[in-house]
Amino acid sequence: MNPKEVLEFAKKNDAKQLDLRFTDIPGLQHHVSYPMSEVDESSFEEGFGMDGSSIRGWAAIHESDMLLIPDPETAIMDPFAETPTLVMIGDVKDPITKQRYERDPRWIGQKAELYLKNSGIADTAYFGAEAEFFIFDNVSFDQNQHEGYYFIDAEEGRWNSGRRENNLGYRPRYKEGYFPVPPTDHYQDLRSEMAQVMIKCGIIVECHHHEVATGGQAEIDQRFDKLVKSADNMMLFKYIVRNVANQYGKTATFMPKPLFADNGSGMHVHQSLWNGSKALFAGEGYAGFSQLGLYYIGGLLKHARGLSAIIAPTTNSYKRLVPGYEAPVNLAYSRRNRSAACRIPMYSASPKAKRVEFRPPDPAANPYLAFAAMLMAGLDGVLNKVDPGEPLDKDIYDLSPEEMKSVPSMPGSLDEALNCLEEDHAFLLRGDVFTEELIETFIDYKRKNEAEAVRLRPHPYEFALYYDI
Repeated sequence: MNPKEVLEFAKKNDAKQLDLRFTDIPGLQHHVSYPMSEVDESSFEEGFGMDGSSIRGWAAIHESDMLLIPDPETAIMDPFAETPTLVMIGDVKDPITKQRYERDPRWIGQKAELYLKNSGIADTAYFGAEAEFFIFDNVSFDQNQHEGYYFIDAEEGRWNSGRRENNLGYRPRYKEGYFPVPPTDHYQDLRSEMAQVMIKCGIIVECHHHEVATGGQAEIDQRFDKLVKSADNMMLFKYIVRNVANQYGKTATFMPKPLFADNGSGMHVHQSLWNGSKALFAGEGYAGFSQLGLYYIGGLLKHARGLSAIIAPTTNSYKRLVPGYEAPVNLAYSRRNRSAACRIPMYSASPKAKRVEFRPPDPAANPYLAFAAMLMAGLDGVLNKVDPGEPLDKDIYDLSPEEMKSVPSMPGSLDEALNCLEEDHAFLLRGDVFTEELIETFIDYKRKNEAEAVRLRPHPYEFALYYDI
């Protein structure tokens, strides 16, 4: 829609409020609302004022004034608001220069798309992300000077079997939750409701199912789209999942590893490059891939450790990225083999279906930053003809120690990942897609507020290990 059509759409739906949304650097969505009487066609040029100094990782207080410019192409009606509310994503601009704000993650995604077109390699990058999540009945947690704990209550788990009223006869075993029918799958109706709301909001849903872990782990697959649109859809996807769960009296989390000894939640990202109607990853090489596609994989593998802080951006991410839980710790590529970081799906022989699935990311990632960074890594592989090496078509976890020495691996902690990003980020700076200042801001924020904050606090398990030492 254009601005005029958006206003007609709002009037048709009797919208009383405009809700403008944007995303901060860590990936949390924010919003501000205005009565529709404050909105006209000029609003799409002039925007609405906001304070950028209160947003994590954004402006200092002496340069805090910013504008939110509604993007008419993102307009939907909020499916949860009692007051009819028109929702749009706002692009962030400097009110003085009228230039886009360099720390707006959506602008970074848009710059990545511009860089792709200007590169001459392709005109479109498609991204399809599979974000897994858990559905719990209740969660409580706290950390202060004299206590630190979390407690998870979920009808699908063993850990809550002491509840007074329960009927836990049908529940998945640890790491055996993939595809059971109800009543073992407790959340068919809840996921169906989530899927229907997504469809109502314009997201194309391909399927949904229970995932491998207990605790109501779920996956709802949405159709691939262009990079920024796919990232927009991921933010809407999370909003819908959380709100439908809340309506059912449940709580949903995209935290990568909330449960010990069970599988974590990943966000496998399918990627492909196209020129017009031509699929550039289709060819006569390994697994029906083109040489360009293999170079793209080479770029992902070469820069995976540098990417890690952006695509697996939490201390908790590295509790998922460990051997034995289907997480792709080792940096290799393969067809079909899900233990490889890069997998070439073989569901279809159609050239249009040729894509690479990059498996290390998790749903805690900011999708604008993550998709942009992966595209830049892949394009670096194409531009520099990075050979991905030989494919690894056997179970990586069964390799001998000698064989394993030749297979590089993902970092083991957020600290290590941030060091890797510090050492390897030149590929992100091409075309000013990312800036040196943004990378520094990201690393400083993550070190101070997450990596160091967790390292400074005693862990509950340390009491079990060391109290009587």
